[in-house]
Amino acid sequence: MTKPLANRIALVTGASRGIGFATARALAKAGAHIVAVARTQGGLEELDDEIRKDGGSATLVPLNLTDSDGIARLGAGLHERYGKLDILVGNAGVLGPSSPIGHIELKAFNDVMAVNVSANFQLIRCMEPLLKQSDAGRAVFITSGAANKATAYVSPYAASKAALETLARAWAQENANTKLRVNLFNPGPIRTRMRATLMPGEDPATLDTPEQVAEFIVPMCAPDWTETGKFYDYKTRSLMSFRAPA
Repeated sequence: MTKPLANRIALVTGASRGIGFATARALAKAGAHIVAVARTQGGLEELDDEIRKDGGSATLVPLNLTDSDGIARLGAGLHERYGKLDILVGNAGVLGPSSPIGHIELKAFNDVMAVNVSANFQLIRCMEPLLKQSDAGRAVFITSGAANKATAYVSPYAASKAALETLARAWAQENANTKLRVNLFNPGPIRTRMRATLMPGEDPATLDTPEQVAEFIVPMCAPDWTETGKFYDYKTRSLMSFRAPA
């Protein structure tokens, strides 16, 4: 049986656990070769084991995404090896402090921005030329409802996701007349370590799993996905357009 993503190269950040792990595995099952990026070597090796069990293949890249030069080297390495990139899933993110704004140290704020915004900015800069070499480059960034709700007590996280959304939307507009499609995906509350940290009293059994979410991300990475600059809301299973405030 032909796999829909056969011969496609997919870069997934934050691939050592949670939604990144599940999405990388799902993309591999669909036929893509996975370039898995994460800080945790052990988690990457576990992913590699699962992908191999499924009959897929992966390249493991232990990398802290705050290392902008490391991202640039990764782009150069992908260019040398493959000459293109078909799929970029910007999943890596950190929650940061849960406190009133006045209690948050500047370093803690900057640390959240470094991973959730600046790293994705550098990924865009370094991977855009490779994505444009694809016959159907696709980019999906994982966002959060906190961005538009301006959720109290997680202001660095909420602000970072709002910035990420604007960055991705601007990139989509810049590439409206190319073959590159750029979209955002909001998973909502999912059974992940980040959610457990934020809501320690919540019963995880009441939440959907990363594997369930991944099944909805994979179609957005396929060549036949044509929408761009849109927002997929997993909870409502709907693709939304951004609108100016009323």
